[in-house]
Amino acid sequence: MTHPVKDHIRGMFVPVRDVVKAREWYRRLLGLPADEEPLDGRHLCVVPLKDDRDLILDEMPMWGGDQPDGPPTYRTPAFMFDTDDAHAAHAFVTEYGAEVVTDVNEFDKSGWFAFRDLDGNLLMVRGANARAAD
Repeated sequence: MTHPVKDHIRGMFVPVRDVVKAREWYRRLLGLPADEEPLDGRHLCVVPLKDDRDLILDEMPMWGGDQPDGPPTYRTPAFMFDTDDAHAAHAFVTEYGAEVVTDVNEFDKSGWFAFRDLDGNLLMVRGANARAAD
């Protein structure tokens, strides 16, 4: 018998206050084309990513989204985005206008940094450190 819970993450939920604004923000951040499909009052939006994974932006009415301040945000990164150049990604995210929380932290040939989305969720980017010597 195969194990009933697989070692594969299908999707990652991100709590947001306004799913329409969040959809536009994340799609532009990730270099994805705009999605003009109406959400028809739905509280969530699925943003398909590579490798059969989804980023699920959710106003989370069952988990605090029905409160005036919206659902609780991530105070620690729950996942990380990939990059081929941590320093270029840091510069892009800074220019994009996100609240960048850390400089690039270099580790061997990789680097990472943290930033916040529109709702204050703490996110991370990790990938190659182009400045590291081979």
